[in-house]
Amino acid sequence: MATIHRLHPDNPQSRAITQIVSALRDGAIMLYPTDTVYAIGCDLMSKTAVQRVRKLKQMSNDKPLTFLCSSLSNIAEYANVSDVNYRTMRSLVPGPFTFILPATKLVPKLVLNPKRKTTGIRVPDHRGSQALIEALANPIISTSANLIEEDIEIEDLDYQSKNTKYGDVCDLPKIELFDRFSKLVDLIIDDGSDHTNQVSTILDLTDDLHPKILRQGLGKVPFM
Repeated sequence: MATIHRLHPDNPQSRAITQIVSALRDGAIMLYPTDTVYAIGCDLMSKTAVQRVRKLKQMSNDKPLTFLCSSLSNIAEYANVSDVNYRTMRSLVPGPFTFILPATKLVPKLVLNPKRKTTGIRVPDHRGSQALIEALANPIISTSANLIEEDIEIEDLDYQSKNTKYGDVCDLPKIELFDRFSKLVDLIIDDGSDHTNQVSTILDLTDDLHPKILRQGLGKVPFM
């Protein structure tokens, strides 16, 4: 059974954050809230944990995984960000946006789209997620616990219709969501927030002169 950690939504307790981070460093996977949907996550640099997430979500290795960074400057460590894209992203982070960008060598191959060498990255507007990223000092994998996927690139937009093992959890009450995943993950993080099925907006920035909205979600792009 998963260990449940309850975090204060505005001031996450340092002791709980330390315990969660210790488990993540040991390869744990978790169900946790973000500024959009509840997500399944782990330490980006834990190969074993990433493989467990893929197995849980029935995702083949050619499906990219989204991960969370702490800031725009943190994104620049894991993705090649042009001056144009920097200006585009500056007004959107933190927030409910997933950016598709060319990956740097710091991103594990197990996370990437092997054909395009791109990755999906978010900077969440969520205190608990930010506290975990900062304490871990690594990005955190973030794949939706819902069937509506956070980790979608343009050729993967129909993926959610193929992933049906756990049933449609989009509209489950939070207590039922926790029950569904209690035997599938090691940790469940509860910050008291309401469960939401509002996904992030996916913005493809691989061609920095012609950005594309691949999916319109919670985030609104004012200049497009």
